[in-house]
Amino acid sequence: MALQRLFNSLAINKFNTSKILSNFVPRCTYGLNNVGSDDPDVEIVEKKIVEEKTSLAMRAYLQRATQYNSFMEQQTHEYNVGKRHLANMMGADPETFTQTDIDVAIDYLFPSGLYDPKARPLMKPPSEVFPPKKDAEFDESGRPFHVFFYTGKPNFYLILHNIATKLSELNKFEDSLRKNNILPDPDKKLTSLGSQWLSKEDMERKTVEKLSDHEYKNFLIAIERLLKHPCSYKSAEFISNYQKPMISTKAINESSPVEYTKDGIAYVTVKDCPRKDARADVTLYYPGTGKLSINGKGIEFFDDIQAREQILFPLLFTDMVDKVDIHATVKGGGVSGKAGAIRFGISWSLRSFVDPETVERMRIAGLLQKDYRRRERKKPGQARARRKFTWKKR
Repeated sequence: MALQRLFNSLAINKFNTSKILSNFVPRCTYGLNNVGSDDPDVEIVEKKIVEEKTSLAMRAYLQRATQYNSFMEQQTHEYNVGKRHLANMMGADPETFTQTDIDVAIDYLFPSGLYDPKARPLMKPPSEVFPPKKDAEFDESGRPFHVFFYTGKPNFYLILHNIATKLSELNKFEDSLRKNNILPDPDKKLTSLGSQWLSKEDMERKTVEKLSDHEYKNFLIAIERLLKHPCSYKSAEFISNYQKPMISTKAINESSPVEYTKDGIAYVTVKDCPRKDARADVTLYYPGTGKLSINGKGIEFFDDIQAREQILFPLLFTDMVDKVDIHATVKGGGVSGKAGAIRFGISWSLRSFVDPETVERMRIAGLLQKDYRRRERKKPGQARARRKFTWKKR
């Protein structure tokens, strides 16, 4: 009985083994014997083999990457269409309509007094609006595309590798000059005046990778070493990719000089405040009692309620209505232009008597920015700037 059971088990195993081999061997033989064949069955078999090699997680990753790329293509197409429509609305050439022109047009068409910049209307390229995502870093077989894939941060270490390569090239170039008894021209050496290196956040957006403080410090050390090389001008284009112009906030942060009257009252004078065709000179006294003089008259100089609100808004915003005296002279322009010029002069003068936090709030509210909007010109073939002639069928 024991021998019979052993024989039966061997027979079953033999049957299973032959069944497995019968399913596997012909398939492999078929694929080998038909390499380069145009038979569609061969393509189906090869595709099935690739699908079996690709894990479910890898398929999901590749699918997400494909969906993101198609989404960005659609958003870019819609952005370009909207850009052309906006250029036509502003009477500009769509082919030469830049992002700066778009920002100016949005500010003109949708003026907003919202404090939070994120709440204001904008029209930016999709790459700046939607967070970037890395492309697929490996193929369907799991083989990585990037040579620095296993470092964990391939894009960042590729930058460091490129810096080291540039340094090596500059050293060879300098050696060749010195062999010919030629010294590098010191006048061509690059400097960092007027510019600054990309911040850690900028580098993270550029590489689409999270960087530590130590890694960012290593980047600064490497790029500074490249900049200080005597022949750094040979790599000026490469270095400029990691620099940005230094923005000067001196004009806004520095307050106007404060002067004093014979009675010891502080005052600030802001001259030639523009708004359309109007120009105003505003003198603000602190402390005061809330007196307001406009060309020798009070607030009744303006009959329009909206113009009065324009003038009082900076004082209400900073809670200085009854704490200052204002003397303004204005000429040129209409009611709106005169009110806007005085408002800008009052806002600019108040910076000298409020704390920095209030100045920042005023800047966000748009009180410290000149309003360059003007009346839109009449278009030919139209009644006014936007109004069309009445169309009559008969």
